[in-house]
Amino acid sequence: MKKHIVCLSFDFDALSIWISRGMTTPLPISRGEFGVVGARRILKLLERFGIGATWFVPGHTAETFPDATLEIHRAGHEIGNHGWTHQSPLGMCREQERDELLRANETLGRLTGKLPRGYRSPVWDTSENTIELLLENGFRYASNGMANDYSPYRARVGDVITMDEPARFGRTTPLIEIPVSWSLDDAPHFEVVRTPNWIQPGLSNAGLVADNWMADFDYMRDHVDWGVLTYTFHPYCIGRGHRMIVLEKLICHLQANGAVFMTMTDVAAEFEHREPYAGHTGADRIAAAHDHDAHDPAPNGGFP
Repeated sequence: MKKHIVCLSFDFDALSIWISRGMTTPLPISRGEFGVVGARRILKLLERFGIGATWFVPGHTAETFPDATLEIHRAGHEIGNHGWTHQSPLGMCREQERDELLRANETLGRLTGKLPRGYRSPVWDTSENTIELLLENGFRYASNGMANDYSPYRARVGDVITMDEPARFGRTTPLIEIPVSWSLDDAPHFEVVRTPNWIQPGLSNAGLVADNWMADFDYMRDHVDWGVLTYTFHPYCIGRGHRMIVLEKLICHLQANGAVFMTMTDVAAEFEHREPYAGHTGADRIAAAHDHDAHDPAPNGGFP
């Protein structure tokens, strides 16, 4: 049976994304504050369509805006770990990265009564320690990789990548990677960001960007029997009026074309049923991740 799954994911960064860049003057802080306005608009839209989504919330956001974070939780959406701040794990030692991860878990668990089972890195990149730290602390999935577009796959540890030799892939782990893409992220398209070293121009035409987003789903529908497509949005970005209009347009298109909306925890469970972890080598698992013709998936747990 064909099934085309969509994960709507929202990175509720609020102030933390600007603070992590050292941008603490009133203007960037006000941009972060708008994330609360955008989050509430998004929650109303999702409620109207009866869609469950996955929200990745930094611990800093949860402690700064506990009421808004609780609104997400009480609406029945999944909340994932997005670090405590929005700092890249690449510059951290193992202990620092572990402390960030667990501090966010403690904050989110205390606020919602439920520990996250999914993780998204603040920069979609991971250190040599990230995967092992996630496994040691009970995480079921991560959403950072880009090695596929329509299928989850298993995260690896121990890759050896050099300029002088062919890549040597390490061992696969039980951690499920639910892939993402910069092209399916709102921030690069829309947000102006200026630092001393670079400029992200943003301000793309929202309608044209939405056309691309819809086309990626249409390709999955036409060429893949079972697939998962993940969109990544930021409330401070997608929450602007004209972008909310195209988000609604996107949802309408997806629904009209048979999309099944699921949280990432539900996707991880379904993928686990389809492809149980068997300790395959990296090369074997890469090949398996490109096979979309496996047996029928388990029933979806559905939106609470």
